[in-house]
Amino acid sequence: MTEDYSDIINLPHHVSHNHPQMPMEARAAQFAPFAALTGYDAVIHETARLTDRQVELEEYDNERLNRKFAELMTILDDRPEITVSYFLPDERKAGGSYNTTSGKVMKIDTYEHLLWMDDGTKIPITDIIDLVFK
Repeated sequence: MTEDYSDIINLPHHVSHNHPQMPMEARAAQFAPFAALTGYDAVIHETARLTDRQVELEEYDNERLNRKFAELMTILDDRPEITVSYFLPDERKAGGSYNTTSGKVMKIDTYEHLLWMDDGTKIPITDIIDLVFK
């Protein structure tokens, strides 16, 4: 028993007088894939994101850096311009990244062990790996 729908096949397409016609973009959206696990893609991308491990400086490098800090302390009132390389721990996972910034030094907080730059950046002294005077 097959039906050929000949009684309805040539009827005109119904257009509502009460409701506006759906735009073509919205029609396509109803066939978009469904994401059952909301946020799963973000978790996958976060897991795949790589971080660096913080290296520990050798004794020679620590001594060289300490000499540079001592020199910086003597000229701190002149607000010297420096370039600092430091480790920035990642907020979400183990490790972090190495950054370099340049600017004028505002102060060195020996109590909190922070180097304050003129742009408001606070760098933990223990995370600094290199310091260059301009």
